[in-house]
Amino acid sequence: MQKKAIPKCNILGVHVAAVNMRTTLNYIKKNLSSLQGKYICISNVHTTVTSYEDKKYRRIQNQAALALPDGKPLSVVCRKRGFQGAGRVTGPDLMGEIFARSKKYGYTHYFYGSTQETLNILKKKLKKNYELTIVGMYSPPFRELTEEEDRMVVDRINGAHADFIWVGLGAPKQEKWMFKHRDRVNGLMIGVGAGFDYFAGNIRRAPMWMQRCGLEWFYRLMQEPKRLFKRYLCTNIKFLWLISRDKRWEKEKKS
Repeated sequence: MQKKAIPKCNILGVHVAAVNMRTTLNYIKKNLSSLQGKYICISNVHTTVTSYEDKKYRRIQNQAALALPDGKPLSVVCRKRGFQGAGRVTGPDLMGEIFARSKKYGYTHYFYGSTQETLNILKKKLKKNYELTIVGMYSPPFRELTEEEDRMVVDRINGAHADFIWVGLGAPKQEKWMFKHRDRVNGLMIGVGAGFDYFAGNIRRAPMWMQRCGLEWFYRLMQEPKRLFKRYLCTNIKFLWLISRDKRWEKEKKS
């Protein structure tokens, strides 16, 4: 049976999947076998503006099985451009939904990224809250791996036979890692940024009313103002300006 194509909205050159959480979960469930070795990007304003400015990174986003609309501005743009079924699909929300279904469907999980301390806490909490089958965890060093080290990592991941490989390296590093390892690892890679920290309890998510109003970025900014000021405030302003003049994007620039 031929799988149904996912509708995509071109936002500053990024082919954002015009989906919501329900359609995303259904797509992953129905196509998990064929998605092995592929990757999913959790796209937001920051990654979209970065893609606009960096052709190589834009290609990585567009080579993904899905580039999900994590940031509310992306889902709003999708709907304004006629994709009424689009909704926000955040990394932590997607993780939680898949975790909750894992026992029923027998999903197995591998976690790549963050610190060993965070992974230890994460493992305990996920096993307690979701009875999750975790087949492996690895905290890579804060440097480029050698070719030999990288081969060992790939062998370790493949030997674990995970359905889902959660990658928490932060953007754009995690997307570049997934692109490099596409069709080399046996599992569906999903880049989730700070998702590990959320589920480990290192970072709190914004109240639901702020999430609904598209203000989760502001809540994160208040938690880490020095690190996130340029990323959120400056990038958000740039995104709004670029979108305002985006009508001729497809004619002017090919992704």
